[in-house]
Amino acid sequence: MTGAAQADKTYLNLMNFVDKAYSVFEQSIKDYHVLDSVDAQCDNPYPSQSIESLFYLKNHIDSVQWHLEDIIRRPDIKPAEALSVKRRIDQLNQNRTDLVETIDGYIVEAYKDVVPAKDATINTETPAWALDRLSILALKIYHWTKETERTDCATGHVSECRLKLNILIEQRKDLSASISQLLDDISSGRKIMKTYRQMKMYNDPNLNPELYGRR
Repeated sequence: MTGAAQADKTYLNLMNFVDKAYSVFEQSIKDYHVLDSVDAQCDNPYPSQSIESLFYLKNHIDSVQWHLEDIIRRPDIKPAEALSVKRRIDQLNQNRTDLVETIDGYIVEAYKDVVPAKDATINTETPAWALDRLSILALKIYHWTKETERTDCATGHVSECRLKLNILIEQRKDLSASISQLLDDISSGRKIMKTYRQMKMYNDPNLNPELYGRR
């Protein structure tokens, strides 16, 4: 089988890639809110190292971080607790970045035999970083939907939330279509997929001067 044929075969397996990702994001959000606790264990239902498992864990991290961001804004939070929450958020950000790069690695492998066209261009972000935005969008849609279902607030609040929810749903449609188009462009050689590790410094004790300077 030629490289192009192999790439086409792989692409056929990824045709529903974006819909699959969003479906797993929704499942993760639903599962998180069963206990609705930032300390609940992530009970990932998918086989280890499968793409679905990566999607599920990615969104679980986003869900925990979403609620930690709510907690840290409580006006009565104690400084020690706020610091602890902030450090959890920092660690989750690192885990999130690592997972996005792992998902990008999956996509790179899928299209490794595609030969880019001579006039191929590079996108401003990779597919996995676009999927990262889709995961956050799934959380926004879930929580704005909950706001439209409230009965303990003014009617105006619910109406305003419905308007914003409609915008988010439209954004989801547009973003999903854009990611699918990007994958199509990569599979056909119109786009070159290059990945750059984020190279974050602040979590590394050998790179953050506030850490290594105090040893």
